[in-house]
Amino acid sequence: MSDNKKSSFKGTVGFVLAAAGSAVGLGNIWRFPYLAAKDGGGLFMIIYVVLSVTFGFSLLMTEVAIGRKTKCPPLTAYKKVSQKWGWLGILGSFIPVMMLSYYVCIGGWVLKYFVTFITGNRALCAQDSYFGDFTSGIAQPIIYMVIFVLLGAAVVLFGVDKGIEKVSKVLMPSLFV
Repeated sequence: MSDNKKSSFKGTVGFVLAAAGSAVGLGNIWRFPYLAAKDGGGLFMIIYVVLSVTFGFSLLMTEVAIGRKTKCPPLTAYKKVSQKWGWLGILGSFIPVMMLSYYVCIGGWVLKYFVTFITGNRALCAQDSYFGDFTSGIAQPIIYMVIFVLLGAAVVLFGVDKGIEKVSKVLMPSLFV
């Protein structure tokens, strides 16, 4: 951005969708449904939803409240609330950086399946060997991972309102479709 003005969400819906997208994560989209279906996880699903709604929502609202009160990024917000909580800001900023290596890899997998699906090769995705053949390769997983990283970087470069908020308004509702 050429001016010194901070980018921010333009509306509540965009913020809620972006926050939900962050909370849901690729693990919930990719691995969780597979494991729940494999293990007959009806009871697990009930517990999962209850914990997500109670603890997940509470933690999200706490972080939002701390951010609004301090008007600081997560790295320094907790320290501004209390000196003894400063380490939470460091931890809260370090964990997403560590998770990034996992997310870009799985994001590449999801992108590969998406491309296979939209190109009309749906039957390939259902084959037992498809995933193993893809992930045991060298070039394809890296190429799809790099494409995923570049797409994510493009969204971030457009800023909060023109990037993250706009994309969240399209991608989050598409999860239900």
